[in-house]
Amino acid sequence: MNKFKKIGLTALAASLVSVSANAGEMTISGAASMNVGGYSGEGHDGGATFSMGNQFTVSGGGELDNGMTVSISYQLDNNAATGAGPFDDHSVTVSSDAMGSLTLHGHGGGSATSNMDATAAGNVWDTFDGIGLATGVTHTNSAPVNNSLNYTMPTIMDGVAVALSYKPQQSGNTIDSGTGYAVTYTGVEGLTLVYSSSDIVGTTGALSGDQTAWKVSYAYGPVTATATQSEYDVTTTTSDQDVSSMAVSYTISDEMSVTYGTETIESTNSGHVDAEYDVIKGSYTSGGMTVSAQRKTAENVDHSTNNNADLEYWGLGLAFAF
Repeated sequence: MNKFKKIGLTALAASLVSVSANAGEMTISGAASMNVGGYSGEGHDGGATFSMGNQFTVSGGGELDNGMTVSISYQLDNNAATGAGPFDDHSVTVSSDAMGSLTLHGHGGGSATSNMDATAAGNVWDTFDGIGLATGVTHTNSAPVNNSLNYTMPTIMDGVAVALSYKPQQSGNTIDSGTGYAVTYTGVEGLTLVYSSSDIVGTTGALSGDQTAWKVSYAYGPVTATATQSEYDVTTTTSDQDVSSMAVSYTISDEMSVTYGTETIESTNSGHVDAEYDVIKGSYTSGGMTVSAQRKTAENVDHSTNNNADLEYWGLGLAFAF
């Protein structure tokens, strides 16, 4: 290739970059927050620890000449400090009114089921995962690994939404790819119904199966009641898990709300007892500042009745929107 061709291609590449930049815009979103909290339990006194928000998201996109919209999102967080790189969740989405929305998750994607299986109480179990003298259990789900696809269909009828997911077969894995779906109904004022089922693509046939989940939520005036259920079922029955949760929220005013919720993680493993959690939390918002307080308790966090498997947590937080 001669120098003139090189110069021409370089100029063309620069012009294409300029056109892409002008077609859309990038935005940064996040929140400033300050938090303090502490754990207590048999043989464990974590004391009070302080923390702050340590991530933000860069996103952008634009509309193409054919009417399609393309958007991209990168989450930056504290992973950079551990050598894992600056990026965490990241994805690219192509959408239009006629085709719906297709998203490729380079990292951080979920199956149609894991995308909606957060417990009604807000995943209280996560607060006690890896904390204390007992190793807390986690809510197992069918979330795929990197480079998975999620598709939201265009509206097929009022009040009904359908989402699909696809997890490709992984390199060196003999297990087939997996699919999933979720159907949401909001045709009655205040009511939300969701049912979902997705394949569990394990590293072996014994660790493969399916996850089903449902959610019912109803808001009446200032009160919202929610119930959720997730069933994780694989060939190795000792790995099966059921997670049930319920919560009631009361909106006292436009600025203040309180919530009480419970969670139970059941294991089919012989000798395991249920891990049980509850939370009560409240928040107050004024002038762009939100003050929050919470108290959480956990029993049998490792599916045992050992004294050190019961823990409590308290937390206070300040979040600022600007």
